[in-house]
Amino acid sequence: MKKTTKMQIFISILSLLPLVLVLAVYSKLPDKVPIQWDFGGKVGYDDKSKLFIIAIMSIVFAILFPLLPKIDPKKKNYDKFSSSYQIFQVFMMFFMLFMTAICVIEALRPNTLNVSMLVCIIVGILFAFIGNMMPRFRSNWFCGIRTPWTMSSDENWTKTHRLGGKMFFTAGIITLFSALIPNEYFRFGIMMTALMIACIVPSVYSYLLYKKTK
Repeated sequence: MKKTTKMQIFISILSLLPLVLVLAVYSKLPDKVPIQWDFGGKVGYDDKSKLFIIAIMSIVFAILFPLLPKIDPKKKNYDKFSSSYQIFQVFMMFFMLFMTAICVIEALRPNTLNVSMLVCIIVGILFAFIGNMMPRFRSNWFCGIRTPWTMSSDENWTKTHRLGGKMFFTAGIITLFSALIPNEYFRFGIMMTALMIACIVPSVYSYLLYKKTK
């Protein structure tokens, strides 16, 4: 319990950092700041107050993540991968901080960062990280590859997540290398294709495994 409490305190502190960052520079920001980038790298601007929405999302996640196991009908299974679940929360807090920082830096010093390349790198690391942790997940209603077939069998869940882990990790590595491609459309196209394949293949596999077992 002490370890869990300390980790949750650490996660809560991390969740506040994006908001602290926005508050620290808010008076220096222009009225319109970059909020989104399309596949071609074109910047979408919006009122600087919208940065608070991005910053507050990490706080919402920090509140939501500990609540999900409590309302999950399979909440006992979280004890089997609680450390992995907490590490995932820490990673997500850093992910939200990085995304907030990109918006702030580009608002204060436009064109300082190669945003599309950075997004590919960050998302690639996220995919690889999830893939590495996925085999440790146990059957639950909120975290993992939740198809009717994985939810109906622990064996199906385990085998599907072993495959899913490899697929997501591979997708992450491919996305990381795609950051080196100069063409932004190809870069994002590769990232989205890798993600789609990583999601679709394990889902189809879970069905085929169900049919074979049945």
